[in-house]
Amino acid sequence: MLILWIIVFIVSLAALVKGADWLIASAEKIGLALGLSPFIVGVTIVGVGTSFPELISAFVAVLKSVTDVVAANAIGSNIANILLIVGVSAIIGRRLIVTKSLIDLDLPLLAIGTVLLLGIVWDKQITFGESLLMLVTYGVYLLYTILHKDTEESEEISEILPSRQERRKHIIANKKEQFVRPKLVAKDFIMLIVGIVGLVFGAKYLIDALVNLSTMLNIATGVIAITAVAVGTSLPELLVSAKAAFQKKSEVALGNIFGSNVFNALVVIGLPGLFKTLSVDSQTFAIGVPTMALATLLFVISGISRRIHMWEGAFYLSVYVLFVAKLFNWF
Repeated sequence: MLILWIIVFIVSLAALVKGADWLIASAEKIGLALGLSPFIVGVTIVGVGTSFPELISAFVAVLKSVTDVVAANAIGSNIANILLIVGVSAIIGRRLIVTKSLIDLDLPLLAIGTVLLLGIVWDKQITFGESLLMLVTYGVYLLYTILHKDTEESEEISEILPSRQERRKHIIANKKEQFVRPKLVAKDFIMLIVGIVGLVFGAKYLIDALVNLSTMLNIATGVIAITAVAVGTSLPELLVSAKAAFQKKSEVALGNIFGSNVFNALVVIGLPGLFKTLSVDSQTFAIGVPTMALATLLFVISGISRRIHMWEGAFYLSVYVLFVAKLFNWF
């Protein structure tokens, strides 16, 4: 019976991750075909889509009254994103160089989101009011990201075209010239539906397997969520970042970590928290929360220097191994 539930866990996790991939690809193409700008599609559909596995599994956990899985999964994903993904990327790339614009915008927002989450989980529960505050904060973050991008573009155009009418004509002409709507085919809608089905059923059986495995192995559901589920849902980001680091594309390797961590901290916990008060299990609170705070602090320090060296990546990985070992009481 144990082997059966382990197989169910692995298959459902794979369905969850692959379903998210298909959903993102088809939704991105449909969004562009409907006339949404590539930037808006990137910030909303692609940005949110990469964290769909965490979000859908969080909702299923709430429906099944396993509320401690929500915070554990989000916190575990954030830890894995920084310590595991950045660690592996830094070792593969030997050195990751962070651009200044990334530091100006993303690092402070990541720090604010993490500090807010730390304050909210301090009493080991997340209430409706706190969830609402998290979602409002994410809304401000999203708005600021979009406006910040628009400001930069406006300043660049203003230097070349001082007249307001000329700038407007340039923007319209530029959009017509550069942006071509893709043609939709039946396959795009089929992939969208298959992706949604994969997400829903993958999340359902993942939580079922998680609950059964925790009972059989006498391990808290939160511990499995903060490790196995968190790493599993972060695998796509790990593969993308590792490949980008190998190709010396540091911005790509690190770019998705910022948006994913802010979304996990504020939305993956915030949305399910509107429907039911979420609990934080003792091991997630005692080990996961401090590790997330430490990981974010290390990431911010590395970001300020604008370089993450190979030895820092190795240190990140060693901290992650220590974190997992502590959770399972290996020493």
